[in-house]
Amino acid sequence: MRFANLRTLAIGIVIIVALSVLWLRGDQLLELGQTMEGGDLIPLVFAVALQFGKYISQSYAYAEAFAVVGESTRARTMLPLVFGSYFVNVIAPSFNTAGVMLVIDSARKRGVPAGRATSAALLMQISVITGFIVIMCVGFTILQLAGRLSVLWFMLGMVVVFFAGVMVTILYMGRRNPDILTGLLRPLERLVNHLSQRFRKGREVRPWVDNVVESFSEAAGNIRSHPWQSTRVFLFSILASTFELACFCCVGVAFGLSEPHALVGGYVIATLFSWIAITPQGVGVVEAMIVFGLAAYKVGATTATAIALTYRGIVFWMPFVIGAVLIHRTKSFSKRELPSDRTKRLASHEPEEEHEGVLEGVLDRSPNHGSEGALNRNPNRDQPPTPNRGEDEFGD
Repeated sequence: MRFANLRTLAIGIVIIVALSVLWLRGDQLLELGQTMEGGDLIPLVFAVALQFGKYISQSYAYAEAFAVVGESTRARTMLPLVFGSYFVNVIAPSFNTAGVMLVIDSARKRGVPAGRATSAALLMQISVITGFIVIMCVGFTILQLAGRLSVLWFMLGMVVVFFAGVMVTILYMGRRNPDILTGLLRPLERLVNHLSQRFRKGREVRPWVDNVVESFSEAAGNIRSHPWQSTRVFLFSILASTFELACFCCVGVAFGLSEPHALVGGYVIATLFSWIAITPQGVGVVEAMIVFGLAAYKVGATTATAIALTYRGIVFWMPFVIGAVLIHRTKSFSKRELPSDRTKRLASHEPEEEHEGVLEGVLDRSPNHGSEGALNRNPNRDQPPTPNRGEDEFGD
């Protein structure tokens, strides 16, 4: 009953925040409709279709990521999670960690051990970054050959490469030298706990360093043990980024821009700032930077603005609205448990009362709500992965 009330409250908060986003930025939807009228219809239709191709590719990447950790699922059942993750990343800005937690929580509620779910989510995040880096390097090469590569854009790109390098290094250290990684992260844990006690009336944060190091170690071990399946995860993520690049190019063509270096440069700029901007998914910042970036390639302000508004309408508003509709199909927001879910959960020895949703966990963080982190709840997490042949739906 307690969790049912928390779930209802969480859903209410989601609705309120979603309406707030529409209220604050809904004027862009009106501008989008007016702007698209000035573009060529056929390329715009292709742009929408290509962007859907990105989300479908990501659903296949998620399915492959769970296959790496021994959990069988279908790509079509991951599609609601792809849109739901984008939605929660917008309403709960957290450098995309809210979407990752939604994936982990939904998987755990389907009976997937928390350690495996976390490993799959980490693998997926690394593949997404890697996929963009591959496309970015190709784009930078094209711009360099055309003599149009800006030092500023190159330096920003190196920030993403550095971030990916840090994640890969942590993966490697978690597998080869977990004690060293634990020692490096322990001061950060103490700092977070100190800040929590100071600003949250003495409440302590649950210990998380050991769980994080163990999850990275598991993820690295799974990648090494399943190289071909891991490669497919990265290939699907690269394909997803390719679809999004093609979407941007179609939008540019729809408004009369056909210079390859300007199209590639505009896409790289848009994606870079959607990642590093402090606003949710770069809303407001990305649009301005697209206009600014295209101006460097001698694109007129009117054309650049039309491209920016239309492209962002497709890659921001479309998944946001679809995610708001489909998020109830993710297990974190589901009100019922299928019989097959209960069988899988009991088989993994995860007690029913500990299955709180991703937003419910945010609403209830008292220090008396258990002393162990979510990743320590499953006593079987150290067993080798075995393929799950039961019900594999991650949505209802």
